[in-house]
Amino acid sequence: MFKNIEEGITWIESIKRFGDKLDLYRMEIACKELGNPEKNLNIIHIAGTNGKGSTVAYLKHILLEEGYSVGTFTSPYIVEFNERITENYNDISNIDLLKYINKVNILYNDVLDKYDEIITFFELVTLISFMYFDDLNLDYVIYEVGLGGTLDATNVITPIIAGITSISYDHMGTLGDTIEEIALNKLGIVKEGIPLVTSVVDEELKDLFINYTNRLNSELTVIKRKYIEVKKYSLKTNFKYKGIDYAITMLGTHQVVNASLAIEIINQLIKLKKTDVKLSSIRMGLLNTFWPGRIEMFGNVIIDGAHNVGGMNALKDSVQALFKGKYIKALYTSMADKEYFDIIKILESFVDEVHFTQFDYPRCETADNLYNVSEHPHKFKHSDSITALNELKNLKNNEILLVAGSLYFISLIRKNLK
Repeated sequence: MFKNIEEGITWIESIKRFGDKLDLYRMEIACKELGNPEKNLNIIHIAGTNGKGSTVAYLKHILLEEGYSVGTFTSPYIVEFNERITENYNDISNIDLLKYINKVNILYNDVLDKYDEIITFFELVTLISFMYFDDLNLDYVIYEVGLGGTLDATNVITPIIAGITSISYDHMGTLGDTIEEIALNKLGIVKEGIPLVTSVVDEELKDLFINYTNRLNSELTVIKRKYIEVKKYSLKTNFKYKGIDYAITMLGTHQVVNASLAIEIINQLIKLKKTDVKLSSIRMGLLNTFWPGRIEMFGNVIIDGAHNVGGMNALKDSVQALFKGKYIKALYTSMADKEYFDIIKILESFVDEVHFTQFDYPRCETADNLYNVSEHPHKFKHSDSITALNELKNLKNNEILLVAGSLYFISLIRKNLK
């Protein structure tokens, strides 16, 4: 029994991240041992390479605006561990988190004794969320997939609707080497008879999505770009989706697509009589949505967790739309297991200076290795990320410092900026 939250979090974070066997067997037996709390939840399930967290945030704020009680499960965290699991506007409290950590600690040992199976870190956190949300008896719970879809710990659930935000290259060692293999992994969240809404419009994936959903009698709705009309990207972006006016304050050209996906998921739930949400609640919910670490501004310093090719391309589009004529300095690092060669090429194409750095994290690549990959004419390297941040954030009026890379890196930078 852990007596304080520090002990509890230290224990759960010491558990290994991935299991030896890639299947859902551990999650299935663990849920059964707990009495299957996940079966009592009204779940919206969101997968995708990028945009999952933002889409979850839009959905959450829309439903809250209508007066529903809402839980969310997201990862990784930006500020503190508790934000992985929220109820309405609040992160899970330390008291509740400690209570459920102690419960899964008992479960961890029981499953090891009975089945000779070791529950992994992400599985334990997912199980905590199942119990917590079940005890709260919420109207809706929105789950963000941790990795992929098919074998993700969250995929023991049966949702009322599923959403897929985007497909691009990331985690290829786990999800597959081709865009089709990655897409199939994401499509693994689709269940028999459960509708899917997606903003994936890649022509080469069109038949795959249609055939997969047809086989499972799942109604497929695609957010076609002709449905979206944007007047101008700015600090408040006004846009139309299917001819209706909306506005968002989340920065980034890609956020309009994420917001449209959230709108369509709500529209489909209304059609299925699974919810009752007024247009005014959708509008106000979108306008009030905030998600840390996604093109978040601290004066002239912008932070964004772009850590794969799709994310960096989206960041490029947004920076070029929002900060035309500005001199852009970039501070960047990457995890060593990412395809950072391609990511750096994209970054170099739209910034005036690129500064490579590193921070104290086991998987972080060195500033030297990142610097050596770069071909930018104005490249620099820094052995300490916080020292680099403090040197670079003294900016002239026409300068922007763009801090990008791993979400773990963004979490560290954000704490220092705050």
